[in-house]
Amino acid sequence: MTTISGALQAVRDRIARAAEAAGRNPSEIVLLAVSKTFRPEQIREAYLAGQRAFGENYLQEALGKMPALAELPLEWHFIGPIQSNKTRAIAEHFAWVHGVDREKIAERLSQARSPDLPPLHVCVQVNVSGEATKSGAAPEQVPELARRVAELPHLRLRGLMAIPEPSPDAGLQRARFRRLRELKQRLCADGLPLDTLSMGMSEDLEAAIAEGATIVRVGTAIFGTRRKQETVNSER
Repeated sequence: MTTISGALQAVRDRIARAAEAAGRNPSEIVLLAVSKTFRPEQIREAYLAGQRAFGENYLQEALGKMPALAELPLEWHFIGPIQSNKTRAIAEHFAWVHGVDREKIAERLSQARSPDLPPLHVCVQVNVSGEATKSGAAPEQVPELARRVAELPHLRLRGLMAIPEPSPDAGLQRARFRRLRELKQRLCADGLPLDTLSMGMSEDLEAAIAEGATIVRVGTAIFGTRRKQETVNSER
């Protein structure tokens, strides 16, 4: 068994145990392998071990990898902050976007998404821990933003995403994830058919699953530690 395949199995086992502890079916939870900074051959190794969904947040790096893996049926997710000048390439090459926090970005993604492609799946990013330097809409801004995203053509609003401030306190982890879950519940009660909570990473996926995560974004626990200067907030 290779290192990546073994690590993938270990993460899947963690997801299964966390789901069982929460009274949930593990099949409800998608594992998104965060492959930024890792080479195409490492992504291919994960694919051969059964992984299909991969997350990137360095656009140029991702566009460089995709041709080398074009024959594989991979599902590409863009994670994290989006600059206006990158919306066209993201809309053309990704199936999911996890970091929409402004109406302007959603509008540009909608305009750039070809009608010949399936709708681009979108999660609104929420700043649940109130960090001044963290991307994401403030919770009180989310209902209006979500409604506007849901109205745009060529996009499908799926749910909410968060990257809370890291904490070793499991109770605090759960409280922040709970805030996102409760916000999603309020939006659903207001008529938005959301089905996705993208939350939880290598260090806190158990807390996220306990609070209802449907996508967990895991990089380090699958591919290993990144060099410090390459590590950014989307996946630690």
